[in-house]
Amino acid sequence: MTQLSSTKQPFYITTAIDYANGAPHIGHVFEKILTDALARYHRLAGYPVYFVTGTDEHGEKIAKAAAKAGQTPQSFVDDLSLNAFKRLWDGLEISYDDFIRTTEARHRNYVQDVLARVHASGDIYYAEYEGLYSVGAERYVTEKELVNGVYPGDSAPPELRREANYFFRMEKYQAWLLSHLQQNPEFIQPAGYRNEVLEMLKEPIGDLSISRPKSRVPWGIELPWDSDHVTYVWFDALLNYLSAPASKGRPELFEHAWHVIGKDILKPHAVFWPTMLKAAGLPLYEKLVVHAHILAEDGRKMGKSLGNAIDPVALLDEFGADTLRYTLLRETNLGSDSPYGEGILVARLTADLANDLGNLLSRTLSMVQKYRGGVLPAPGPQSERVRGIEKAARALPARVLELARDLKVNMALEAAMEFVRDLNRYIAESKPWDLAKSESTAGELDSVLYTAVEGLRVASVALEAAIPRKAKELRAQLGLGGQTYRLEAAWGLTPPGTVVQAGTVLFPKPEQPKPEAKDSSDQPTQKPRPAKVEQAEASAPAAPDATPAPSGPAEISIDDFARIDLRVALVVAAEVVPKADKLLKLTVQLGSVNGEVEERTVVSGIRAWFAPEDLVGRRVVVVANLKPVKLRGILSHGMILAAEDENGNLDVIGPKLELPGGTKVR
Repeated sequence: MTQLSSTKQPFYITTAIDYANGAPHIGHVFEKILTDALARYHRLAGYPVYFVTGTDEHGEKIAKAAAKAGQTPQSFVDDLSLNAFKRLWDGLEISYDDFIRTTEARHRNYVQDVLARVHASGDIYYAEYEGLYSVGAERYVTEKELVNGVYPGDSAPPELRREANYFFRMEKYQAWLLSHLQQNPEFIQPAGYRNEVLEMLKEPIGDLSISRPKSRVPWGIELPWDSDHVTYVWFDALLNYLSAPASKGRPELFEHAWHVIGKDILKPHAVFWPTMLKAAGLPLYEKLVVHAHILAEDGRKMGKSLGNAIDPVALLDEFGADTLRYTLLRETNLGSDSPYGEGILVARLTADLANDLGNLLSRTLSMVQKYRGGVLPAPGPQSERVRGIEKAARALPARVLELARDLKVNMALEAAMEFVRDLNRYIAESKPWDLAKSESTAGELDSVLYTAVEGLRVASVALEAAIPRKAKELRAQLGLGGQTYRLEAAWGLTPPGTVVQAGTVLFPKPEQPKPEAKDSSDQPTQKPRPAKVEQAEASAPAAPDATPAPSGPAEISIDDFARIDLRVALVVAAEVVPKADKLLKLTVQLGSVNGEVEERTVVSGIRAWFAPEDLVGRRVVVVANLKPVKLRGILSHGMILAAEDENGNLDVIGPKLELPGGTKVR
């Protein structure tokens, strides 16, 4: 087992702790998965990681929600913290090292110690204040922050309140904070959010009310010098980032902290928090990582009142943790709001996890079992192609870590999946099924099998931060169960002689709903289904199976079949469709019409199995009378037929005879 080094500086990362006044939503889920992925990338690279999440359990909103539920505040937050948030994070494989609750004694004591320190320095004073108070944000807001009279995220306008509170001299540190941001451009990322904070600091920020009278808000941490007041929830909650490691005797972690938060709480984290730290004489965090929101699939804002909210627990139950983790990370961009939903999840699951990764594992295991009795051979002579794959494999870990540290996790996953797709292309190019026919090519076959298995091992490590459970399951099927690998430049770590152990399908494709039969007596007798003939296009209707399977497509008449114009076509040119992982653009000839050669463009989703040059000169079968459709801006006129076996090996359908283009298939 590879031992992870602890010579690198500590990597301390936190999520925003979740406000325990309602069930977790998809935004909570995204933030935890994103933070967990960053923690896992760094662990895999040998960093000593400390990852903290938890729940924020004080404040006016919680007191009101508990009263409405007929519970005490403590029993209310106990239930949500443990049975809603923590249970969901455990189900999603969130690898936190500490789960902190702000009602714990270790946190309460730390908050009171910091308050006493800042109060003793003279940076806290008592005064009466009148202003607009947002119950949702639990803070005073300004007119400039309102949109149509409402603070963003609230359901009602702010209340005008007048009361005496304790205030923190926040404005005293405004010039210092502005200077720090100007001198440290990476302090808040992505850069757009840093620019927002710089705009905030162009205007006076005022002082911060940090207490509430206990007569109005009894649920909170008492001020150490005035038991008639409780601590304002933000001055309480933000200190969890320090109280957690301090309680473990690790205050040295403070200066290495990355805080991952949503853009809706940018001001408390980017203005309140650093000024609080400065006043308390504590070190600043290293980086504030800000993410945008998750939208509904149609691009609209998501919410229960709109009827388009996603239930993350239902998604987890139906698709599993790894699929939910991968698809959320792959489909989101930190700097802008990202649409997400079951349709997007299913499309990415099918394309990346089932077709690319799952099929590669399935076909590789099948070949090792079929051609070498399940025992991985030593590689034979290396071709230039194999040397290229090895070079890419050695470069992949550094590229993935670089992208992750640059907060481009979606691109890190794409880099790993492009490596997987190249392995699929390599197998298609090498044609191991042909190499297996002759003893003279046994060494070449051994190289193909070893390259595929070792490539899968490399890919599993590069993808492990997103799919931790499935990455380990994949390695177990390769015969590498129990092994731990670093995210490092390495090749050849799978020992020849390893016995593969094929298991269940890694990522089953979602089942399509089957039409209900009106009369069970009309169902055909069950029989084995042949290898399916399927379309190789994206977004085009599938051709019917020649032999219906149980509960499959309805039978058609000979007249219906006669309407399908199947013709032989000659591929004369092929090229990759830019920015499309699956698509090739083919130019095909379908014979002559009035002395003119008929050429068409057909876009086909077979790039994972074929390089463009592999198809030029081949004869294929085309559905010639399919209605044209635009794919990635290219008008595709026709559909190439292809067949895929149970191991994920795909080939295009074509005649053995050199039939002229345009020949009808009858």
